[in-house]
Amino acid sequence: MSTTHVVVVMGVAGTGKTTVGPLLAARLGVPYAEGDDFHPEANIAKMSAGTPLTDDDRWPWLDAIGEWAHGRAGLGGVVSSSALKRSYRDRLRAAAPGLVFVHLTGDRALIEERMRQRKGHFMPTALLDSQFATLQPLGADEAGVDVDVAGTPAEIADRAADALAALDG
Repeated sequence: MSTTHVVVVMGVAGTGKTTVGPLLAARLGVPYAEGDDFHPEANIAKMSAGTPLTDDDRWPWLDAIGEWAHGRAGLGGVVSSSALKRSYRDRLRAAAPGLVFVHLTGDRALIEERMRQRKGHFMPTALLDSQFATLQPLGADEAGVDVDVAGTPAEIADRAADALAALDG
């Protein structure tokens, strides 16, 4: 399967964006970009200290992701970004019209458990509640799909690829 879509794998911390994103990109035959790599050092330091980012912290990060996505327009690509608020997704779409979102969703307890198991990540489980409080699910007018995170990463990536294929109809 291949696509010319630029796909943003979104969701709260711990849903598997960094794990599922590359698997989905491989299934779609397009490159993957890790959204966390676009964060300025100051953002990583804040999150590592357990301090939630403000919108002002996020704008340069979202702009950098949007620039990458714009460069992939017509070529396809997958990038991860929490993209929790509609305004964040709007900013990404302003830079790269035609983005399609894969919202990784799931049970809070499962997501928290997965966060506890990961090693060496800067996002502490203490910020999970703020992530859920900030989350605005995809609107009916936003191009995208919801994909449950239960199961293995391969199963999640398969569901995401199938859901995206169904969007293309």
